[in-house]
Amino acid sequence: MKLHPVKVHPSKSLLKREDQLAWKMAGVATDKVAVEKDVQEMIINRVIDNASVAIAAINRRPVVSARGMALGHAKKAGGAQVFGVKSGTTVSPEWAAWANGTAVRELDMHDTFLAADYSHPGDNIPPVLAVAQAMEKSGRDLIRGLATGYELQIDLVRAICLHEHKVDHIAHLGPSAAAGIGTLLNLKQEVVFQAIQQALHTTISFRQSRKGEISSWKAYAPAHAGKLAIEAVDRCMRGEGAPSPIYEGEDSVIAWVLSGRSNRQDVYGPVYYHVPLPEAGEAKRAILSSYTKEHSAEYQSQALIDLAFRMREQISDFDAIEKIVIHTSHHTHYVIGTGANDPQKMDPKASRETLDHSIMYIFAIALQDGRWHHVDSYAPKRAGRADTVRLWQKVTTVEDPEWTRKYHSKDPDELAFGGRVEILFKDGSTLVDELGVANAHPNGARPFARAQYINKFRTLTDGILSAREANRFIEVVQDLPRLKAGELGALNVALPKDGLADSKPGIF
Repeated sequence: MKLHPVKVHPSKSLLKREDQLAWKMAGVATDKVAVEKDVQEMIINRVIDNASVAIAAINRRPVVSARGMALGHAKKAGGAQVFGVKSGTTVSPEWAAWANGTAVRELDMHDTFLAADYSHPGDNIPPVLAVAQAMEKSGRDLIRGLATGYELQIDLVRAICLHEHKVDHIAHLGPSAAAGIGTLLNLKQEVVFQAIQQALHTTISFRQSRKGEISSWKAYAPAHAGKLAIEAVDRCMRGEGAPSPIYEGEDSVIAWVLSGRSNRQDVYGPVYYHVPLPEAGEAKRAILSSYTKEHSAEYQSQALIDLAFRMREQISDFDAIEKIVIHTSHHTHYVIGTGANDPQKMDPKASRETLDHSIMYIFAIALQDGRWHHVDSYAPKRAGRADTVRLWQKVTTVEDPEWTRKYHSKDPDELAFGGRVEILFKDGSTLVDELGVANAHPNGARPFARAQYINKFRTLTDGILSAREANRFIEVVQDLPRLKAGELGALNVALPKDGLADSKPGIF
């Protein structure tokens, strides 16, 4: 990997194209380096992972709405599949990416990567897969495209913090998905360069989508980025250009949205970001640094859910608890903890999207139930239970500098996203325990491997898919490298007849 310094340059400096970050990213996308075996196997795992959470969410309202919109854009020739819908029905690929991306994101249960910023790199799969189906590409083509999408999103997340400027993390997804599509289609560097810039320009949005009363847009946001990435690539394939340089220009994203400008409009700061990218001929291995979720909740809650399961074994009376203090990282405290100062995070009538961003709620439920379920644990009746509300109101978080340091550690063996929990009982006794990484994490007690991904798929789709369809998908997805051009429609997972809920009518 090579670190590339990125800063704002005045227009008069005429920054050379080869010195621009988007051009360098396009170079990574167009490098024909082989995908290594372990990366290929992990890509298959993540395709399974995405399908499992998408089908589990298939009849939830946001997913139903997105599917209804997509079905309003039917396209037989050059179309792509929509999760849950019979394979003979295809739609325009950008709308397939919209519907499938929403389904994948709805339960907040697919893969994650956390560093300078936050991401769900599995969000690259729906747009790249939709284009692969529409353009009749092979399994190997898809694998190459996804290796690029994962690589570039994770590389951006390692270096450029969006959250400190309240910018939503899909700003890293648009460029990575465009680049992944570029690799898939074997496009020239010039086309990919322009598409990356267009995709970034159109996917800047703000983190109010994850603040206060969180709505269904949290699920739609990455799907929207994927849709815009497909449209950007399409335009650039036709010869259109983009705002440039999109990262380094004096009126660019870094200049006005991120940290590239000083208090004076005519003065630019020093080099601020150092983005790691593979060198020419270097394999794209970033996917191996990411990790999936065992539980349907914000990633920073994964280890704390596992910790709650462990601590509950030593508690006989939850009403005997005086208070619970979670000592954790800056991000956990300020985004899903009491440091967010969001009263909605303590409200039993809050939306599911809000509750899965409340570690106070999540820890209380996990402590009481000893299990976590993607539906039951968020049910209004469960959230409103009187004894749960009492316990929930006793939970607070505080930032611990040591957990913040571990959260940002460059050492993969030290990197941690959990915390230390102190439970004080009314009799003055205490129970203290800590956990750095979730059990399913690569460094956890029970790291996810192929068997766990398949079990997650079977568990989440049980009662939704027929056994025959579930078995067919598991067989074909594991044969992904050998799927020929035009055979990627086999990766669609269809529900039985009448198994899909209908959307309310809209414009489309």
